[in-house]
Order: sequence, then structure tokens, then C-alpha cells
Amino acid sequence: MLEVKNATKKFGELTAVNDLSFEVSQGQVFGIAGPNGAGKSTLYNLITGLYPFEGSILFNKKEIRGFAPHAIAKMGISRTFQIPQTFPSLTVEKSIGVGNHFGSQEGYDPSYVDNILEFVSLEDKRDELTGQLNLLDKKMLMIGAALATKPQILMLDEPMAGSNAKEILALMDLIKRINKDMGITIIIIEHFMKVLTELTQKLLIIETGTEICCGDPVEVTNDPRVIECYLGDVNDKN
Repeated sequence: MLEVKNATKKFGELTAVNDLSFEVSQGQVFGIAGPNGAGKSTLYNLITGLYPFEGSILFNKKEIRGFAPHAIAKMGISRTFQIPQTFPSLTVEKSIGVGNHFGSQEGYDPSYVDNILEFVSLEDKRDELTGQLNLLDKKMLMIGAALATKPQILMLDEPMAGSNAKEILALMDLIKRINKDMGITIIIIEHFMKVLTELTQKLLIIETGTEICCGDPVEVTNDPRVIECYLGDVNDKN
């Protein structure tokens, strides 16, 4: 469904993504992890058209390198960001409506907006201003706005960051339902390895923009190279 081939991105002398290749299959939950500064968010920016780069990215066998972000979104790839991005002066309903209006190929569909509000558990807050929401609800809103574009692939960038244990469980449940109930392929960047091993079918570990290991999540997390470059640090913190 998504094929990244020899993707390389340099910022001056810094190589943020280095000859990276991997494939994401339809219906999969694909995880990406690595230390801070590994190039994970830069990789997302390549896929979603924010940066020019060397290499190739195919979506449904079509080259998308060079496409503008809005064009890639309309093709069926949507994303969220590490820090929730909302329209503080808009209501929850209108914010999700923005995603549906500008991202969906079919155009604005108020009934679909209603369905998304219910799906992300924000129906009772539809008339609240987004700037007044708590962190969890802002994350739910950001995911809801991304879903409102009717994506084939949803890319989540550290959705668990700053969340407590109860909130993490709620977000994990939502991600599982998006994948299973809506049939949406998911790519997720996350630091919490227990979350990744529970959610994903395939896990890619990168360091300094280079693949360290990719495969079954349990096998990957037990790989000595992964433990050395990433898991040891995470286990020390948690």
C-alpha cells in the first residue's frame, strides 16, 4: 500500500533520513520507534509532502514524491502531530468539519462529521471551543479531524505523549477501533514500546535516520541492536 524506497533527506551536513526503505501493507498497524533525533518526524514530513527528498514513495503504486501536502491528503493519507494542533476559536464540531470539507474527496458531509464526533467520544462536546478542551480531548479531536478526511492511511505521531495510564488505554482503544472497525491502515510513531508491541503487526526501529531492525514487534524488541540503541534508555526512564 505504501512503499518507501531509498528515502534520503539532508539538512546541510546533517542526514536526517538515510537511504530508508520499508513497506506498509493494507490493513496493517505499522510502528516506528527510535531515540530522540532518529528522524521519525522527518520521515513523516517526507511521506506527507512537507519536504523535498531523494528517493521514492509509492502510495497504491503511484509515486507521490513532489506532491503538495493537500494533494497527498486528498489521495488518502492523513496525519496528526506530536503537539495537538487545533483551531482554538472554533467549536469541536466545526473543527472536525474543516477536516471533512478540505480533506475528503467527496466534499463536506455533515452526517459523517456526526459519526466521527461519536466515534472519538466528543459528541457531548461538539459545541465547546477547542481551546477549552483538556489534552486528551484535544488529541481525540486531532485524530477525529484526520479521520474526517476519510483517509486510507492514518499517521499518528507520538499520540501517547504526555498522557497518563488511563488516557493511554483510551487512545489505544481508539486506535484499535480505527483499524478494525473503520478498516484504516495505521502508521504510528511512539516511544512506549509496550504500546507498540500490543498495537502493531510490524515494527521499524531507526537511529540517525537509518534502519536498525524491522519485523515482528516481539522479535524486534528482543534484538540486541535495538536494546542497545533504544530500549535500554527507555527502560531506564520507565
